[in-house]
Amino acid sequence: MLHKGKLLAALNLKRGQFSLYDGNYSDQLKSYRHVLENLYHRYPSSTALERILPPAEPGMPSAGARPTIEFDHWLAEAPLREYHAPYYPFGNTFANHEQARQWAECIEGVTTIAVDGSQLMPWRDASIPVALVQVGFFVNPHSRQRPYTKDVRLEVLAPDDIMEETRKEGDDPDSYPYSDMQVTLRRYLLEIETLCNLMEQHARARRADDPAHSPVVFFDGSLVVSFALTMLPQYRQRYVDSAVTLLKLSEELRVPLIGYIDTSYARDMVTMLRRVDGVERQPILRDTKRIHDALLWQGNLGWGDRTPAMLCSRNDILDSYGPYRDRVAFCYLQTSSTRPPARLEFPRWMLDDGLVEPVMDVVRAESVIGNGYPYAIETADQVSVIRMGDRDEFYAQFQEFMRQQGIIFNYSQKSMSKTRRRNA
Repeated sequence: MLHKGKLLAALNLKRGQFSLYDGNYSDQLKSYRHVLENLYHRYPSSTALERILPPAEPGMPSAGARPTIEFDHWLAEAPLREYHAPYYPFGNTFANHEQARQWAECIEGVTTIAVDGSQLMPWRDASIPVALVQVGFFVNPHSRQRPYTKDVRLEVLAPDDIMEETRKEGDDPDSYPYSDMQVTLRRYLLEIETLCNLMEQHARARRADDPAHSPVVFFDGSLVVSFALTMLPQYRQRYVDSAVTLLKLSEELRVPLIGYIDTSYARDMVTMLRRVDGVERQPILRDTKRIHDALLWQGNLGWGDRTPAMLCSRNDILDSYGPYRDRVAFCYLQTSSTRPPARLEFPRWMLDDGLVEPVMDVVRAESVIGNGYPYAIETADQVSVIRMGDRDEFYAQFQEFMRQQGIIFNYSQKSMSKTRRRNA
């Protein structure tokens, strides 16, 4: 139990350090915002900006982000606006949530698809290692004539499925040989596989019923799997291959795809600003991990406003994407009045086909329905989530299943009880 009185005293001891951190952070953020808001003065076109960025070639420094045609559209309007950072105003204001929900009816007839997953890791205190992955999906046609679909795909992982792929020389031969990473990877692959199956299914239905009317697909997470950089090569490549498969299928089927990151720490725009800073004068930006893209616009965008689409240009994991290394675009969309804007990633073909703004309206409408978070993803999460009570039931059923096979399965009631109390 946390002792609140002693906590307050401990916090007061560190008050000066917190104040110093906040002051330094505020100064750095102001500097980055200053460079961002002066882009329209220094670069009259996306071509001019592109000219000073490092080439998009393996082995070259990362540009972070590259401009698109939307950058030029913003440049044309920037001098007319009071706030000069790159952004597109939504153009609608609502007096209350009821008005917002009325506007969100624009989504009627548009099918939205979302998946999300959860897992139970192998438990060291169980006599037989076993894991579980569950992917929930939600297909909502937004039509009174067509019902929505909520369902799950579930997979039990046996010992061979979760065995660590690589054991290094010198590892303790008696150490636990089963890997949480295998479970997480399997969940990710099942999410992508489920999403691809749904995209193909509904793309065929679209061509039969309404060739011009496409579903919009939501993936809860990034389409750029930079998190895999620190993994062993065999794991990393499977994440990359799966992400590229999703991008490729979206492009082939012409089904809009949105990778939604509610709280993003991506630094693509920050990297780009450091590349352009100091080209014509003394640099003012310091390299810092404290500043990330979403903070550049926080507090200056109205609900529904977004930034121009840019191309993601990281010279790390994207080098493994082959022909798709320069085909992931992104923007930031303000979906909440109290939080930084969310990061949205999508295939470049949507930009080329002029679909970005219509799809942004779908995301806005979903966020109205979900009170600041896309309702489709929220529902898929609710369908997929495995709670503490589900873990108890899983092990009880697995124990009974093993008994019927004539196999004894035991697990630690003490550990189960301790985990249950700590998660209560």
